[in-house]
Amino acid sequence: MQVSFDVNLQPKDLFRFYMYQSYTTKQGPISIILFLVMIVIAVINFRAQQVATGILYIALGILFAAYIPFALWRKSHSILKTNKVLADTLHYQVSDAGIKVSQADDEGLLEWNLVYKIVGGKNQVLIYSNRINAYVIPREQLGENYEAFREIAQKNLEKCRFRLK
Repeated sequence: MQVSFDVNLQPKDLFRFYMYQSYTTKQGPISIILFLVMIVIAVINFRAQQVATGILYIALGILFAAYIPFALWRKSHSILKTNKVLADTLHYQVSDAGIKVSQADDEGLLEWNLVYKIVGGKNQVLIYSNRINAYVIPREQLGENYEAFREIAQKNLEKCRFRLK
């Protein structure tokens, strides 16, 4: 069994990947905790009638909450402008041998034993080759190939490395 499809990444696709990466590591929860701490301190300052200090802490809290998404949004746009490989269409062939990715005259095969994990949600499928790097596949571009892709991946990966919904 084999399934083939093309992927053309958009900034929103990379943004979703970067957000997932950020908020499933230490950086995301720390920024959320700092946001909540700043809001609590702001409320304490407002109750003590220190309005200027309270406003400062609210601003700092918003900065902690908004900085990561804003920076990642900019990063996703700039990477697609500067990285020709990601900006062009990638062709995927998924079979029992592995995941073959090709573009123009270049191609590579990621064998199933080298796949770190596959995770996915309603918007994307991420095929990790290690803890950090992943192939980003928007679910909408998989289309009707999703179920066939899912079957092949589930058959060839250990249960602990397969997390597709």
